[in-house]
Amino acid sequence: MKRVLIADDANFMRMMIRNILVKHGYEIVGEAVNGVDAVEKYKQLEPDFVTMDITMPECNGIDAVRTIKALYPNAKIIMVSAMGQQSMVMDAIQAGAKDFIVKPFNEEKILESVSKL
Repeated sequence: MKRVLIADDANFMRMMIRNILVKHGYEIVGEAVNGVDAVEKYKQLEPDFVTMDITMPECNGIDAVRTIKALYPNAKIIMVSAMGQQSMVMDAIQAGAKDFIVKPFNEEKILESVSKL
C-alpha cells in the first residue's frame, strides 16, 4: 500500500484528495498545512509520495519541494495548482516535482498522476 503525505493549507482540499486516494487503497500517513510543516512531516514519515499545494503560507510548495529533494533525491512529489499558475508549475517541475494536478481536480486526473509515479 502506498503511503501518502498531503500538503495543502486548505482543509477542504486535503479532505478531497484524502477521500479520493483512500477510496483507491492509498494510506494517508500525514497532512501538512504549509511548506515548513510538509518538510518536517516528510522527514518524520518518509511517505511514498506527496501531493503538494503550490501556494501556502510561511513556505510555498516550490520551496518545500526544493528542500525535500535536496534531502531526499528520490522523493516523489505531485504539485497541486490552481488554474493560471503555469509558470509556478514549471518552477516546481524544475525543482524536482514529478507531475502536477490542477484545481478543481477530478478523480481520474489524480489517479492518473499517482499511477505514473
